[in-house]
This record gives sequence, structure tokens and C-alpha cells, in this order.
Amino acid sequence: MGSETDLTGDGRPAVLVRDVVRSVVEALAPDELFLVEGLRRFDDATVVRRLSRGGGRREPLGFGIGEVAALVTPAVWLVLDEVAQRMVAATVDRASRGATGLVRRVLRRRAPVAEIRPLTREQLVEVRALVLAACEQRGLGSERAEEVADAVVARLALSRALDAPAAPEPEPPAGAAGAGQG
Repeated sequence: MGSETDLTGDGRPAVLVRDVVRSVVEALAPDELFLVEGLRRFDDATVVRRLSRGGGRREPLGFGIGEVAALVTPAVWLVLDEVAQRMVAATVDRASRGATGLVRRVLRRRAPVAEIRPLTREQLVEVRALVLAACEQRGLGSERAEEVADAVVARLALSRALDAPAAPEPEPPAGAAGAGQG
């Protein structure tokens, strides 16, 4: 099953940023799957650093940011990582984040993967606007940007729908078992 079954601290399912990125890229830009799969071997902080870095030294992926500017993958991954980081910042105060970072460094543990909890309608609208802006900034046309933004929001909304409890099965009335059989 997908990562929607991973639980956050409050018992609500979260979806991994990398899973949303892969889902959107698979649907809209399957020719970029090689890039997504290559990036998935790294932790999220490394992926964000590599996708947001502007040229300079030789890139381990074999190309610089100039070549990825018009791709869907960086636009979606960077926006969703930003959303995940905002959610973490909103729920954890600075002192505990500092302590967590210190403990992680001391124990040499990897940073947790970026997760997005189910979003409200207003948050989904904000994510859509961020994706639109990122896509247009990266040179994707407005029509393509709309398509990507809609796919991201649909994927996030789907994870939210998976969070909704299923309607309980109605119990048959007493004595109804076996009625009409015979």
C-alpha cells in the first residue's frame, strides 16, 4: 500500500512528498520518471538542495539547473517540500526543533522524510497557487502549469479523502436473517 497508511503524530495519515511527486510525474511527465527515481535514493534535504541549486559545480545527476528548469519534477518537489516544512514549523516550536536537530546530529540519524498531512480546502488552494507560480517561473506554459497544479491538488485531496472514515455498514434488523429464504 502507499504511504498514506503512515501515521503522523496526531493519528491522521500523511503522504510522503516523494510519493506525491512520483504520482504526478508518472501521470503528466512519464519521461521524467528516471529523474524522480534517481532522486528518491537521496534524503529529502539533499533532493531539495540539488533541485534548487543554481549551476556552478558539476552536478552528480549529469546536468545543471539550467537543464531542469522546464521540468515538472523540480517545480512539484520544491513546492511540496516547502509545504511540508511549513507544516512542521507550525507544529513544532523553535526550541524543540533545535534540540531535535542536535540529538539527530549527535546520533547521526537521517532526517525524517518530508510528509504532508491532509490539507484543508484553503490549504489546497494555497498549494495550487504555489505550484502554478513555480511552474510558470520554471518556464512551463500556463496551460501546462494549470495541469500540473490540478494534478498535485487532486493527489493531495485524494490522500485527504483516504483519511475520511468509511461509513459503517448498517446492521441488519433483528430477525431479518434468513427472511425471504426458502
